[in-house]
Amino acid sequence: MRLALTHNLRLSDSEDEAEFDSRETIDALTAALERLGHRVERVEVSGPASRTAARLEAFAPDLIFNIAEGRRGRFREAFYPALFDELGFPYTGSDAWVLAVTLDKALTKLMLREYGVISPKGQFIESLADLKLDGWRFPIMVKPNFEGSSKGITQDSICEERGKLRALVEKQLARFPAGVIVEEYIPGTDLTVAFLERVENGRDGVLTPTEYIFDEAEMKKRKYRIYDYDLKSEHENAVSVRCPAQFDEHILKRAQEMARAAYKALGCRDLGRIDFRVGEDGQVYFIEVNALPSLEPGAGIYAAAALEGIHTDGLLAKVIESAVARWGINDPKKAKSRPPRRAGPLRVGFTFNVKRIKPQIDGSKDDEAEYDSPQTLQAIREAIASAGHEVVDLEATPELPTVLATTPVDLVFNMAEGIKGRNRESQVPALLELLDIPYSGSDPATMSIALDKALAKRIVRQNGILTPNFFTMTTGKERLPRDVRFPLIVKPVAEGSSKGVHPTSVCENESELREAAREMIAKYDQPALIEDYIRGREFTVGLLGERRPKVLPPMEVVFLDKGDIHPVYSFEHKQDWSKKIRYDVPAKVEPAQQKALEKAARDCFIALGCRDVARVDFRMDESGKVYFLECNPLPGLTPGWSDLVMISDAAGISYNGLISEILSGAIRRYKERERERREQGRAPAVVVQVPGAAATASAPNGGISSIASVTPTPAVNGSGNGAASADPRPATLSAQSEGLPS
Repeated sequence: MRLALTHNLRLSDSEDEAEFDSRETIDALTAALERLGHRVERVEVSGPASRTAARLEAFAPDLIFNIAEGRRGRFREAFYPALFDELGFPYTGSDAWVLAVTLDKALTKLMLREYGVISPKGQFIESLADLKLDGWRFPIMVKPNFEGSSKGITQDSICEERGKLRALVEKQLARFPAGVIVEEYIPGTDLTVAFLERVENGRDGVLTPTEYIFDEAEMKKRKYRIYDYDLKSEHENAVSVRCPAQFDEHILKRAQEMARAAYKALGCRDLGRIDFRVGEDGQVYFIEVNALPSLEPGAGIYAAAALEGIHTDGLLAKVIESAVARWGINDPKKAKSRPPRRAGPLRVGFTFNVKRIKPQIDGSKDDEAEYDSPQTLQAIREAIASAGHEVVDLEATPELPTVLATTPVDLVFNMAEGIKGRNRESQVPALLELLDIPYSGSDPATMSIALDKALAKRIVRQNGILTPNFFTMTTGKERLPRDVRFPLIVKPVAEGSSKGVHPTSVCENESELREAAREMIAKYDQPALIEDYIRGREFTVGLLGERRPKVLPPMEVVFLDKGDIHPVYSFEHKQDWSKKIRYDVPAKVEPAQQKALEKAARDCFIALGCRDVARVDFRMDESGKVYFLECNPLPGLTPGWSDLVMISDAAGISYNGLISEILSGAIRRYKERERERREQGRAPAVVVQVPGAAATASAPNGGISSIASVTPTPAVNGSGNGAASADPRPATLSAQSEGLPS
């Protein structure tokens, strides 16, 4: 089956991401699912929901294997299942209602009380005025009501004196304003009971209880024997699991009975975990239920499943088996309620410029520096093909208009840099818009504006984004502005890949500036951009999506030559980076600095009208101010080399996943176009008449179709092996005939 693994990737050790999954966990789950014979697409969901929806609609999974926790709010765990329901995709695990209820610890305990499930005496507090100071048996624990992974639970969360309770509640409410639970602390031992619905063990899928074993040396440092946040995050090696738990048989049986009642009452599906506390008197108390339990290697659910003869891969297989049965994935009657899968592969045109002349490191031969090598192009072809699409090569030569007019493609993955001029990056998008062919990436206006650095800087400045002071020179003889301050840096106004940017580009005086400007203007036949040189750190930030893009972790370009007083991210660095610079991704920045970089990147993306993908470069001065340098809406995609690829990898997005992310917006636009055509009663596709073509004929639905003489076009087959083959299909073949239905 085609599985989408929806998840939040943990990129930092901050408490905000405590519930997210590590790269090791995602790698392990992916490998296990692939061993089971499934095609797995990782979908990291931390960005806008529109981006997640586009990815899922583009991939069209048979089933979503969901472990996404959500980022914020009392309904964060429920958000993605609700989205999947709205999109019509089946998924593993409990539905949105169950996840919303179980994240609310107080509500869950209130519900389960009617089913004989005992929990400690407690009160849900949203306001300090609601606190009842009388009638409590101390010690008292105060913890957040809507958090997991022991967030907010420390040794200081337990209060032994009535006079200190109010202050503790006030402190916790300040951190967790959504509400806290105040409940009697139960001295004793933690016990968990996992649930695997598809296990036929006579207990409705309730597994053998598991207990946590704490390192005694570590516990001697602590007053209370609780599994707090410090143990989960800083001293995880001090905790192990033991299954079966070593308790009296009647205690284990009681825990299983309570778990069975709780899972049934709440309507949990596929898998789950309930935490209990066994008091010193042997009483079993319900603490919380996790309907989205951890599946990291070593989690207690694996140990409990192993006693049933089900090991790691088998556990995941049971989860999938349960979801498949519930959704009727193999049942044609139930399958009708889900989005129809595409009838065949999409024909994805691939527009590019191939690099045939290797640039010299000194920049003397940099005409094709922005073009892509054959190796990079093949990697992109294979990534597109790996998603089940057919790839059609469309090299962006002057013959491209004729080739496009006679080559049936559903949409285009655009990497073409264009031939010459400051509008070169907009040439292919403009042509595709003329032919009404959806494509990946930004539109012609954004491409032209972003390539002209001076124009881009004016626009971002109008939108309140800092950028160094700048001016342009067209001859090198112009009078300098009165407020000019050295050092200044000189660049070509409309080039990429750091073309023209060298260590000598930083000028200390007027004579150096004029000489550098004249050389730049003569070599690149375009104005020179002169801007203040910002001393400080250099960053680049990748973004994916459309109106509300996902901002990827910032990457810092760290200059290793400490003797260089004016370091720049030069053309030489991009050709031979390993000896002179280092890339830190994620960048080592303070939370406030990261937020400033992310906000500036998002604001630039929106101000310039970017779409699907972009990379934005910044300098940060010593005071922490972030200055926009330039935006690249057509960033390099060389595996293991290009900045965006390294950034994406650090964000847990594989190379194939990155290409799929970029392509997903084009697929969504393709589907919208086809839907509009059907609604308007038009033919699903039009092939443009070219010289030598036959006369037009009426389409069955009253639209127009053209029959043209077609020169066979090389294509990459669906396996992504790069083999060329002639297109055997007639020129009148509709784009929709192998496309995505709405």
